[in-house]
Amino acid sequence: MISDPSNATPEQLLHAAENGVRDRRKAEVRQLELLLAWADLHSGDPQAEPDAVPVRFGGPRLISLGGDGTPEVADLALVEMAIARHEHVMATRGALADAFDLRHRLPQVWAGVREGRCELWVVRRVARMSRTLDRNQIRIVDTAVAAALDQAPSRILTIAEAKVIEADPVAHQGRIDKNQSQKGVWYPKPRPGSQVDDDSQAGVGTVFARLEEADALAHRQTVDDLAAALAEHADVPDGAEPLDMDHWRAEAFAMLADPAAVLAFCRSIEDPDQHDSDATRTTGDAELVVHLAQDPDGALGPLTRVEGLGPRLLDQVRDLLGRHTTITVQPVIDLHTGRSVNGYEHPTDVKHRTQLRTIGDVFPHATSLFTRQGRPPDHDHTVAYDKHGPPGQTGDHNDTPLARHHHRAKTHVPGYTVMQLGPDRWIWGSPHGLYRLVTTTGTSVITRAEYQLLEQDAIVLAGALAA
Repeated sequence: MISDPSNATPEQLLHAAENGVRDRRKAEVRQLELLLAWADLHSGDPQAEPDAVPVRFGGPRLISLGGDGTPEVADLALVEMAIARHEHVMATRGALADAFDLRHRLPQVWAGVREGRCELWVVRRVARMSRTLDRNQIRIVDTAVAAALDQAPSRILTIAEAKVIEADPVAHQGRIDKNQSQKGVWYPKPRPGSQVDDDSQAGVGTVFARLEEADALAHRQTVDDLAAALAEHADVPDGAEPLDMDHWRAEAFAMLADPAAVLAFCRSIEDPDQHDSDATRTTGDAELVVHLAQDPDGALGPLTRVEGLGPRLLDQVRDLLGRHTTITVQPVIDLHTGRSVNGYEHPTDVKHRTQLRTIGDVFPHATSLFTRQGRPPDHDHTVAYDKHGPPGQTGDHNDTPLARHHHRAKTHVPGYTVMQLGPDRWIWGSPHGLYRLVTTTGTSVITRAEYQLLEQDAIVLAGALAA
C-alpha cells in the first residue's frame, strides 16, 4: 500500500491502481457472499415457528426473489440487513435476487466473478436480463457469459442479450409483438418556463417515435440520403465552417413534412437533360452483414447477429430484407483465410475481415465495437511498415485495428509495445510495465515473463510470414 501517493513512482501508482481494482472487486463480491449467508440463516419458514403471527396479520413469510431454481427467504429478516448495508430494504432485496441467480442459476459466471475477472455490476445485470428463463434455459447463458468474462462490459452484455434470446425465442417474439402494438409518434408540448429554464429547449421542438425496426431503418436511410444532398448543395460563405451532418439531418427530417418540397429539391439536382416525368429519387444501397449459425443437422438456428444492430431473430432479418425489391447475397467471408500485399495501405477486404474477426478495438480493455454507424477503426501496422523491407508486410498478419484515441496513444506516447501472435491475438506492453494479452475473447493480465515467452512466438510468426 502506498502511504503517500504524491511521493510514489509511476510504476507504483499503476500497480496500486491495478491492485485497487482487484481489491474492490473482491470486496463487492464479499458483500454479496455476506448477504447470501444471511439469507441462508433465514431460509426456514417463519410460519413454522411456535407462536408465529399469521401472515394475514402482518407476520413474516417466505418470499421468492430470484428466478426459477432459487431458494426462498424470510421477508422481514432482510430489513435488518438493509440497515447494515446502509440502504432501503428494496435495494437489499434486489441485490439478494441477483446473488441468488448468480449462485444457483449462473454458477460458472459466479465462479468467474469470485476470481475477480469481471465487474460485479455487469454480471448482476446479466442475472436480471435472464431472470425470466427457467433453470434449463439459462444454462446456455451461463456457459457463454462465463467464457466472455475477460471482455469489456459492453461485449459481455451483447453476448448475454443474444443468449437470452436464443434460449427462449418464443418469449422474445412476444416482446416484439407487444412493442409493435405500442407504436406511435409523439410531439411533446413545451412546458411553461422551459424556454428559459433549459437553454437547449429555446426555439426547437422534440419528436419521439416508436416504429417497426425495418421502418426506422428505412426512414434513417432516407433522412441520411437527403441530408447528404442538402449538405453537398449548400451555399457555404467563404471562410465559414460547414455545418455538421446532425444539422443537415434535422433539416432533412423537417423537409419531409413537405413532400412537394422534397420532390422539387431532388428534381433540381437531377441531370438537367432528364425529363421531369422520369425524375425519381432512389435510396442508396443498404448492406446488412449477418452472422448465422447452423444446427448440427445443417438447419439455420433461430438467432442471427446483424452488424450495427445486434442479436436478431431470423424472422426479423427476413422483415428487414423484405423491404427491398432487389437483394444481392454476397459470398460468405472465410475468416480463417489470410492475404497480404506489398503496398502500405491495407486492402478493403483485409480491413473487412479484420473487423469481422476482432469485432472491436484491440487495445487492452477497450470497449469500442466496430459498427456501420460508428467511426471506422484505424488499421495500424502491428510491425511498422518499412518501404525498404520485405514484400507482404501488409495483411491479416500485420493489422491492429484501433480506435483513433488509442492509435494516437500508441503512436505518440513512448513506451507502448504491441506484437501480433496471429490474426486475432496481440500482446501489449505499457510504458511503465503493464502487460496484457488481447484476443477476441477479451483482455487478460500477463506477467513480464509471460510477455517475453509470447514475444518469441510473435518473432517466429513474423519471420515465417515474411519468408
